[in-house]
Amino acid sequence: MEARIFPSLLAADFSRLADDVGQVEEAVDGLHVDVMDGHFVPNISFGLSVIEDLRPTTKLFFDTHLMMSNPAFFFPHFKAAGCEMVTVHIEVAPDPTRIAEQARANGLEFGLTLNPPTPFVAVEPFLHLVDNLLIMSVFPGFGGQAFIPEVLEKVERAREMIDSEGMAADIQIDGGITPETGRQARAAGADIFVAGTAIFGQPNPVAAVAELRAALED
Repeated sequence: MEARIFPSLLAADFSRLADDVGQVEEAVDGLHVDVMDGHFVPNISFGLSVIEDLRPTTKLFFDTHLMMSNPAFFFPHFKAAGCEMVTVHIEVAPDPTRIAEQARANGLEFGLTLNPPTPFVAVEPFLHLVDNLLIMSVFPGFGGQAFIPEVLEKVERAREMIDSEGMAADIQIDGGITPETGRQARAAGADIFVAGTAIFGQPNPVAAVAELRAALED
């Protein structure tokens, strides 16, 4: 499957979000929207009003990563704000069967994610429920962290299982993604690459996207 790039909104300039997103819109495949509650992770990012304001300015797919302790409560609100997919943490929902049903009942695609210390076996029984498996390659909560290479084993295991059982789930990786680490994750089997400072933190974000895409296609 062709590699896709979803820049992380967390690394954009919040004083000019629409401009930053518009600058890369034609070069990328979606937008990764990190929502943090200050409880599940020790940081607060932004909420529904920011998403609502940004939605009319772009046609990009909104992949909404909910670093929240009670994500299902907000599913209808994220749908109304214009999000297409919600991804929740297996650490919050150890059996995500019900929460996956709630997401789909609200017209949302559903993803699961796991933090670096969480073993792959935590999500393995539930891969059939998801549209997207997000493997965190940094500890969630803050941008600009260094890539944790040990998580690549999870990417490889997910790729093997998804392919062998004919599942349709994408494998996404988020954290410390650069052309070099992106190339490694692509070789391990990742489909979707979330990059924050490697795109929005660069003088020329469009050129940064092109460099990352070239590395992923190498």
